[in-house]
Amino acid sequence: MRLLATTALATLAAACSPAAMDTAPRQAAIGPDGCAAMRGGELGARASWVEAADGTPAFCEVAATLQPAGGSNIGVVYRFPADWNGKLLGLGGGGWAGNVTLMAASEGLQKGYATLQTDGGHEGTSVWDNSWAANPQALTDFSWRAVHEMTVAGKRLAADYYGREHERAYFQGCSTGGRMALMEAQRFPQDYDAIIAGAPVYTLQVQTSAVLRNKTFAADNGAGGFSAADLQLAKDAALRACDADDGAVDGIIADPRACTWQPRTLQCTGEKTASCLAPAQVTALQSVYEGARAPDGSWAMFPMSRGGETGWSLFVGTAGTGEDATGGGGLGGLYPVVIGKPFSAADFTADEDYLAVRRSDFAEEYEAKNPDLSAFFERGGKLLLWHGENDPGPSPVGSTDYARQVLAANPEAAGQFAYYLLPGVEHCRGGPGADVVDTIDALDQWMETGSAPDRLIGTKMDRSLTRPHCAWPNVARQSGSGDVNDPSTWQCVPRQQS
Repeated sequence: MRLLATTALATLAAACSPAAMDTAPRQAAIGPDGCAAMRGGELGARASWVEAADGTPAFCEVAATLQPAGGSNIGVVYRFPADWNGKLLGLGGGGWAGNVTLMAASEGLQKGYATLQTDGGHEGTSVWDNSWAANPQALTDFSWRAVHEMTVAGKRLAADYYGREHERAYFQGCSTGGRMALMEAQRFPQDYDAIIAGAPVYTLQVQTSAVLRNKTFAADNGAGGFSAADLQLAKDAALRACDADDGAVDGIIADPRACTWQPRTLQCTGEKTASCLAPAQVTALQSVYEGARAPDGSWAMFPMSRGGETGWSLFVGTAGTGEDATGGGGLGGLYPVVIGKPFSAADFTADEDYLAVRRSDFAEEYEAKNPDLSAFFERGGKLLLWHGENDPGPSPVGSTDYARQVLAANPEAAGQFAYYLLPGVEHCRGGPGADVVDTIDALDQWMETGSAPDRLIGTKMDRSLTRPHCAWPNVARQSGSGDVNDPSTWQCVPRQQS
């Protein structure tokens, strides 16, 4: 019986033909014996029973390789908990990699979900290395095929293992996982009933922004570069100007786009000192706050948020060297493959080079920018989109642009789409904001009640901070009295600039 299960999985991977499979439920043997029976088949699936440990329940882990096309090798890992809640949870990757780790699956397993994961079509785990892109099938896998194939095969395998069909299927991802989430809603609306897309790297504007930001700070032979102390100086000045606008002085600017603090107020009148910024630094700072448009009107360089300056260096070459640890978000390694010529960060322009990247064949496959989610919403699908305001990688401005486009393209589905901006939160996690949010439970509750939450409650891991994150276009404002860590003392009010 279990041999049939793995054979069915192999058939799915090779032929992509669910209709050809036996969909009748089978008598399940859940536990170590049933898990052992999952081994083998045409895929040579590996299966092992993992005992409960460190808060994670016991589960059956099944790993295999899907090959829907010649040259495609999609690694998948499925984890089936003994105490199943009847629901599936697909998980996304990060950077230029997938994610099949137990760490990524642990939260879902603890909640009783069967988890579905993929390596994105290549085994590399480095988030910035994309040397695998020389294989065109790997580009297609990573762009859109791997998650879909993982999902279709995972649904069938879960049904066979448990002896019944799943009740609901959710997908959760942040960063690259957020792009994967949007791609599923756009290209494969039947795969998931509800989707969480966090800080999505949904277009190559993220990569072009990284390159152009590096170039901005490197202007005047690096005179526009910042030390850590200079970034702190700028952040402190922005906080003095705008921190209190939400009623609480807490080191967080709730609505950075409404903050009008100008860096010229810090410009030195003489020699550069620790208490002022050189003219080139002021120019660079103003430029990255404003962003840059391409000739077609799109963002070639997304704006960066006031109040998040000390977190920028993780993704941006703020030192003025023209380079950063991410290689321009990985664009340096990808450029020769998709554009066909050597990459030069110093010569990269916001017009010709930017447009070449956005109009490439790879961008056509990779970018998850389509706001028409009518097929997904017509099935009753729910999409929860969120982004940290202090994110120095993909910009919250990009997510807000996409949110506007979704609502304009699908006005009848407003109750099926919710967007949240998280003040003070950096890329997926980190920063001074309340970055721990249980989006899985929030999405599940939405599915149960039919109503999207008007706020998500966020905390810090150490519980030192608690804040409500209001559904866009609202923003949280403190009443001016009571405990600022009590969400009931905050109201969701319209933001100045939606």
